[in-house]
Amino acid sequence: MNTPFFPVILAGGKGERFWPLSRALRPKQFLSLDGSSRSLLQATADRLLQIADGWENLWVITSSQIERGVREQLPSLPSVNLLVESQGRDTAAAVAWASLEIKKRYGEEAIIGFFPADHWIADQEAFARTLSAATQLAASSEAIVTLGIKPTFASTGYGYIEEGEKIGSFDELPFFHVNRFTEKPDRETAEKFLSTGKFSWNSGMFIFRAGVVLKELHTHAPEIIEPLEQQGADIYPQLPKKSIDYALMEKTSIAYVLPVEFGWDDLGDWNAIERLLKKEDNPNVELATHVGLDTQGAVIYATDPEDVIVTIGLEDVVIVRDRNVTLIVKKDRTQEIKQILKTLQSDSRFTELL
Repeated sequence: MNTPFFPVILAGGKGERFWPLSRALRPKQFLSLDGSSRSLLQATADRLLQIADGWENLWVITSSQIERGVREQLPSLPSVNLLVESQGRDTAAAVAWASLEIKKRYGEEAIIGFFPADHWIADQEAFARTLSAATQLAASSEAIVTLGIKPTFASTGYGYIEEGEKIGSFDELPFFHVNRFTEKPDRETAEKFLSTGKFSWNSGMFIFRAGVVLKELHTHAPEIIEPLEQQGADIYPQLPKKSIDYALMEKTSIAYVLPVEFGWDDLGDWNAIERLLKKEDNPNVELATHVGLDTQGAVIYATDPEDVIVTIGLEDVVIVRDRNVTLIVKKDRTQEIKQILKTLQSDSRFTELL
């Protein structure tokens, strides 16, 4: 990649749906969930460093609560490239702040990419080729490029992007004007989307020039970008809490999508472990010492190898043992873990579990 590229890792999330393994000071991005020795954050940095041409071009934005953990996970990251949010204000504020800081250092022509810290990607070579194509479009056009994942099933948990007119190709990869974004549709709508062949899952990965995105933020989200420009990061806690999709991507007329197939998962909850690690010769996914009778379709995880989990007659459940907590939940209700956390947060007896 000839054009300097500045990837920014969005690493402020909590990963609550991976509780009890993911906790306040040990969020999902600090965990290894695919059986490797690298955490999700470290794996994200590894693949972006291959494209960024060194640590000096890599940036991370995170929360003050886990700043220390990020520094421990990425000791080679320059301190000046770590932006620490005093209070989380969602992705629109994060994109605006990081884009402003990179523009100050490298100018309006700097090409920036934003990447969640907790994604799994199978084909690193295809990922690099995709980013090369996206940066070419961003360098040559007034464009905000998003990577769309070609859907493999009618998911109701992802947002969708509808492809409009094809505008050309880079490295033989086609780009399309974005017709619309649709947030998490119902099953019937998702199936209709797939039948057209014109929809991608919204990956939450974006590439653009600094000057282009800042101009669009001035047009569509002045309540975020103007206070940051005028008062700096001190105003951060007072900024509106909005996603970049809602604040900008659903409004801009220069959004383009590149549909990709490099093996992707956003690791949204415990069911993702099954998608990544399921083997045909085992009815369960076992990351623990498990003794089972008539148990199938289970995801079983324990952090202590001395813990033994015994099951009888269970089907389609997730069982997680971490320190002093055991979670047992049906696989189709893992999204509700966030609700039980609210119950725990309201009771002082359970503070240490969070």
